[in-house]
Amino acid sequence: QIQSQMSERAVELLGLPEDPPCLLLDVGCGSGLSGDYISEEGHYWIGMDISSAMLDVAIEREVEGDLLLADVGQGVPFRAGMFDGCISISAVQWLCNADKKSHSPPQRLLKFFSTLYTALARGSRAVLQLYPENSEQLELITSQAMRAGFTGGMVVDYPNSAKAKKFFLCLFVGASGVLPKGLGTECADAEEIHQAKFTSERTRFRHIKGKSVKKSRDWILEKKERRRRQGKEVRADTKYTARKRRPRF
Repeated sequence: QIQSQMSERAVELLGLPEDPPCLLLDVGCGSGLSGDYISEEGHYWIGMDISSAMLDVAIEREVEGDLLLADVGQGVPFRAGMFDGCISISAVQWLCNADKKSHSPPQRLLKFFSTLYTALARGSRAVLQLYPENSEQLELITSQAMRAGFTGGMVVDYPNSAKAKKFFLCLFVGASGVLPKGLGTECADAEEIHQAKFTSERTRFRHIKGKSVKKSRDWILEKKERRRRQGKEVRADTKYTARKRRPRF
């Protein structure tokens, strides 16, 4: 099953020592499928999820990890240095959505990453598998992770395959490690280009300071797209969309 495969890959990218057993955090643990793999590997885990229904399924399945109902956009509520690593499968990109008026995706991402950084032990890693909607979303997530103190970058498995391509944000706490190579990368050059692109992309969101880039073209296009999905009538996008009008005299 794809969830188990991604969990296996995420744990592999953590580069955990063979013994003793580690304590891992599973962000967006859902019904505990990732946790099952962590348990099989002989490690302990605590899972966080915003969905009580999914956690109920995990309880019914009698998973071995401890479960916490929580919104990670409000922070990771654990003591400093508690975890030896963190994995997350297909969850972090949801922090880019403003589901409530009070939600600011950059602020929520920064809160998540800064509290996660604190909860992880020095020298540990977080590996977050995600499905970004576009390059802007990828930039926002990675830039907020860097602002929180993480180093690292994106590991892309099978970059030339539309179906098998997977993004893993591999983050280091404290000493910067060597970024693992993605599976199915034919040449090291492509890897270097991607990493270089990642570091240059970080600078674009520096001016945000925890606030969404309100009224920008991207912000307006996303808002229009959201309204279309809600079935509302929205004007077609043109080259004039989000352009400022000149003042009238």
